[in-house]
Amino acid sequence: MYRAGLSIFLLLVSACAAQLKVRVLDPQSSVIAGAEVILLDGERSRDVQITSAQGLALLRGVGTGGYRLRVLAPGFSPQELGVSHEQAEITVKLHLATAAETVVVTGTRNPVPEEQAGASVSTLEGDQLSLMHPVSAADALRFLPGAVVNTQGQRGGLASLFVRGGDSRYNKVIIDGVSVNDPGGTFDFGVVPLQQTERVEFVHGAQSTLYGSDAMTSVVQAWTRTGTTLAPELRLGADGGNFNTADGYLSLAGARGRYDYDVFGDQLNTTGQGINDDYSNSSQGANLGLQINPSTLFRVRARHSNNRTGVSGEWKFNGQALEPPDSDQWARQNNLLASAELLLTGPSRWQHRLNGFEHQHKRVNVDTFSDPGRLFDFPTHAIAEVNRAGFDYQGNYLERSWAQSTFGYEFEDENGFTGDLNYPPIVHGLRRNQAAYGQQTVTVGKLAAILGMRFVHNTTFGNRAVPRIALAFEARKGGAILSGTRLRFSYATGIKEPRLEESFASGQGILPNPNLKAEENRAFEAGVQQRLLGGKYALDATYYNNLFRNQIDFAILDPVNFVGKYENIDKSMAHGAEVEFRGRPLSRLSLDLAYNYTSTQILEQPFAFDGLHQPGHPLLRRPKHSGSLLLNCIANRWGTNLGASLVGRRPDSDFLGFGINHAAGYARVDLGAWYALTSRVTAYVNVENALNRHYEEAVGYPALGANFRAGVRFRIGGE
Repeated sequence: MYRAGLSIFLLLVSACAAQLKVRVLDPQSSVIAGAEVILLDGERSRDVQITSAQGLALLRGVGTGGYRLRVLAPGFSPQELGVSHEQAEITVKLHLATAAETVVVTGTRNPVPEEQAGASVSTLEGDQLSLMHPVSAADALRFLPGAVVNTQGQRGGLASLFVRGGDSRYNKVIIDGVSVNDPGGTFDFGVVPLQQTERVEFVHGAQSTLYGSDAMTSVVQAWTRTGTTLAPELRLGADGGNFNTADGYLSLAGARGRYDYDVFGDQLNTTGQGINDDYSNSSQGANLGLQINPSTLFRVRARHSNNRTGVSGEWKFNGQALEPPDSDQWARQNNLLASAELLLTGPSRWQHRLNGFEHQHKRVNVDTFSDPGRLFDFPTHAIAEVNRAGFDYQGNYLERSWAQSTFGYEFEDENGFTGDLNYPPIVHGLRRNQAAYGQQTVTVGKLAAILGMRFVHNTTFGNRAVPRIALAFEARKGGAILSGTRLRFSYATGIKEPRLEESFASGQGILPNPNLKAEENRAFEAGVQQRLLGGKYALDATYYNNLFRNQIDFAILDPVNFVGKYENIDKSMAHGAEVEFRGRPLSRLSLDLAYNYTSTQILEQPFAFDGLHQPGHPLLRRPKHSGSLLLNCIANRWGTNLGASLVGRRPDSDFLGFGINHAAGYARVDLGAWYALTSRVTAYVNVENALNRHYEEAVGYPALGANFRAGVRFRIGGE
């Protein structure tokens, strides 16, 4: 009886000692939500947990002896430390990342140091976004390495992203776990507000193995901030500037007990610089979390925006006003995204994510009458209503400290109507797509490998296998000056499904084509990363080569009546180099300087309608030379930011017969600064196009001149 009682007592003591509470903080001692905490016993992982909104993770499986604790949080340096079974609670304070150590997620779907992601990844953190205070995503992305942004007009103009010579539809865009591209890849970066965005990641290269259609040359992913303060924190502010610009915003965030919340809203209005250049955008959102138990988190996110843009059209070509602006055309978009995610950690080394999502997109473009003097100006009433809904599952299994498996399943329903009410019919398209994917990451000695495969079933193009392999080799550890050399290589396939109007037809004289194939990109890249001065700086150089096949173009079948359909008939290529120098010379100062060389060529385009589209010519709107600079300095009571985007001359067309065949190069410089008047009141100012350059990102559409916004924001409550 005595022995039995002693055994039960020892068992209870062991059970109590078998848990370790870990609190994760940032350098300012604020809690970090969403950090991955791994308990390692030698090379074997014992448990993996994700920190709650209070920054807490509860690890199980702690026996006798010593262990290692590894903490990975996006935007910070990875940290590893020793712990013993005698410790019941530990606090880990993370450090700001050095040049090559930043933890990123998008490259592998899991938090890893950037140098192990198998791809070039650029990031914008919350404090940088606060300094930049961008009106739209386009105003932030243009300063990232390798990003070429083309905006047709000024505030609210259609903004496209070109990466590594690819088309503007070759970028996968994900917000809070929801894909927000139109079917076929179309996305407008010019009307996407970034209020309460905690982080943006931009991955270069083909990533369709993990992200499916549209990830042909890049992936852009953004996350909404999570409330973490025990006391509710109310933030509100307003600013104004020239061109009758006014912006007001507020948010309420916090975390108490098992609940966390962040709800927010924003309203921006401006009349713009010229005729019919007005723009307004109203947005709202929420991020709500429920920690059901230490290993189970349920989270709901939603964002809504409603915007209206005056569309003056193309009228000024390389400084010459060759026709008057459109005085009456306007466009409106209404976007709603929502997701519900269940995160389960365990048993032991497992993680499971189940996510249900929906994205509704409506847009209208109306031109009521023909302006005198404008060519090809006629009444239109174009509409598009697209709904994308579905669910996905992702599982992670951490076998060892040097090996991890990731796998998942996706289902989505794409349902849309598109056309012009003045020129029926309105076309309805419906697709139900499925995909399964797997990825294995392994590190053996100095060699790290990522092997992945996706199997896709698409209603339009059928079944496809999409592979990817990425290798990284640590060639030299280095010393105090040359502090490590890493070589990397990757081969991947990118795919993009047809647009609904291409498969199902839209408009008079266009026939449907249910047999369209997916557009493809055969992509490979090779690069070297050199750390400098103990990792404070890093120099990256990458060569990339993309071969775009099965590109969709309109094929004329009856030239007399101008009847045709979309077919997979075009082919093109792009190759070039990216060079990036980045560093953190001081804890408060970060620098990112990049140069990009891109050479493109049309290989096949049988239905080219002018000389610029003939085989042998470069692709439109892809500059051969471009570069960027992003400099941030953030102290306790002040911060300042300088961003520069330099874009060289590039081929373009007026498409009106004026003979314009290029857009001139330009340099855009933006400045931002804030100063804390008190601990609760901050004054700030932002200046865009500070040098007041007159330029066109897309030929015919003059960019906004020098403009500024100045305002004050307040913080009430919070810890």
